[in-house]
Amino acid sequence: MNIRAIQLSDDKKLAVALRSVLIEMGVPKKGTAYEDKELDCMFATYEHPRSIYYVVVSDGEILGGAGIAPLRNGEITVCELQKMYFLPEARGKGLGQQMIQKCIDFAKANHFKQCYIETMPNMRDAQKLYLKNGFHYINHSMGATGHTSCPVWMIKTL
Repeated sequence: MNIRAIQLSDDKKLAVALRSVLIEMGVPKKGTAYEDKELDCMFATYEHPRSIYYVVVSDGEILGGAGIAPLRNGEITVCELQKMYFLPEARGKGLGQQMIQKCIDFAKANHFKQCYIETMPNMRDAQKLYLKNGFHYINHSMGATGHTSCPVWMIKTL
């Protein structure tokens, strides 16, 4: 398995993979990443300054990914760890840890001071990984992500 920056040719396979994980996790289709228009054009979405999306690839198949971008309507020094999801065959192999490290390294190199994330209550394994990497819970959402159905908010000082 390989982690690399997204390519335009990844868009269709990535959209299928991410939606598959969201359905598997029972995530509501409204107020979550499921309804984000960006899911169908991830390459263009992360082609902006201070943004990147990484994918996990195995034998030409996209198994998941994660990205960093400035927090929409947030402070200029705050980024968001976005759309970090993996298909079952990519889980339990340390890829989440590698992905978080790549994303945090990118965030630091782009002068962000804090990294924010939103998640769902049932995504306990993801929350454990975030806590292990220095994120902590906060009692309010930040920015304007549009993810009104995500009631778990976390932040990390970089």
